[in-house]
Amino acid sequence: MKKLNVILVYNKEENKILMCKREKEPYKGKLNLVGGKVENNEKELEAAYRELREETGITNKDINLKHVMNFQYKMSDIELEVYSGRLNKNLDLVEEVNKLYWIDKNENFLECKEVK
Repeated sequence: MKKLNVILVYNKEENKILMCKREKEPYKGKLNLVGGKVENNEKELEAAYRELREETGITNKDINLKHVMNFQYKMSDIELEVYSGRLNKNLDLVEEVNKLYWIDKNENFLECKEVK
């Protein structure tokens, strides 16, 4: 089964959520949580921290991730692992490919037309 992860990152004040705007298909131009693939023989939590570091520059010194839940998509042979954490300090983000945005946690990000 292919394993993927998504990571819900809150800012230090816990009033914003980190999102990325996809630069490639699928879902080009849509907002998404950060995350990615779990490599073969990689521990799941280590994969979550690796993806977070690669996509944002956030390390395990900046955030304590907690495993929230897994979803299994049996017809697609995919397992999606969900992690969450709050930054312990304010920091500058490092974009890998996708643009990063802080979205108010009360905003319906599915309806965001423009992010700044």
